[in-house]
Amino acid sequence: MSAIGRAVWFIESHFAKDISLDEIAEAAGLSRFHLSRVFGLVTGRSISAYIRARRLSDAAHALADGPANILSVALEAGYGSHEAFTRAFRDQFGVTPETVRKQGHVRNIELMEPLRMDDTRQIKIEPPRFEDSPPLLLAGLSETYAYGRTEGIPSLWQRFNRHFGNIPSQKGNVAYGVCNDSDADAGTFRYMAAAEVSAIDDLPGGFSTLKLPRQRYAVFLHRGHISAIAKVAHYVFGTWLPESGLQHAETPDLIERYDERFDPNSGTGVVEMWVPVKS
Repeated sequence: MSAIGRAVWFIESHFAKDISLDEIAEAAGLSRFHLSRVFGLVTGRSISAYIRARRLSDAAHALADGPANILSVALEAGYGSHEAFTRAFRDQFGVTPETVRKQGHVRNIELMEPLRMDDTRQIKIEPPRFEDSPPLLLAGLSETYAYGRTEGIPSLWQRFNRHFGNIPSQKGNVAYGVCNDSDADAGTFRYMAAAEVSAIDDLPGGFSTLKLPRQRYAVFLHRGHISAIAKVAHYVFGTWLPESGLQHAETPDLIERYDERFDPNSGTGVVEMWVPVKS
């Protein structure tokens, strides 16, 4: 079972009571820091958001199954008051606990079901090659996204591609998608569509820059449509990295590298995923 699979198993076995990040990390065999970042990259949500959603989904079933006392359900879900529980329940599902108890079903709300714990073994990924990259100066457009709400990234690329090839001081014809500044508590990360540049003068409006240090990368290949690249990330961070004996080098989270083997019109081809590593 992958490291993230072990983390999910532990959460699913214990979320009815208070559990700490240290306990989950120990069960996963990862450090607190690495688990927090990797869990979001792999699953699309933060650990705290997943636990909260699972507890509230359990509570929704309890309310729908019978005339349960709302306060007792709230306490069972880890909330100290009827008001706090109602607020969290409405934020999660868009309806109140009273509504679910009265209607007697959960068909009209989107529950958080248990995550699949070990689907990374179903894909075949070529072993990585290792590259020592010189420092990179990147310039492009960036936005902050929630782990599970990345549908805006293609439109970010559409805006960036209007400039690609005509960016002042652009070096080469390779585009980079950079995941950086993960905030595990907020469940967000920064994504940048960028090109390498030699200077930052006269950049288009709205552009930002990012300096990456000289460092070593494990380079994985994704073949096929870009929409499936998350499966590669799932495998790399959930299985390969914990078993590799290496550590994530922390900055950036990862880089997607798009060269002439990728067709941006169809979204298909070969994309390289560069993961910073250290011994």
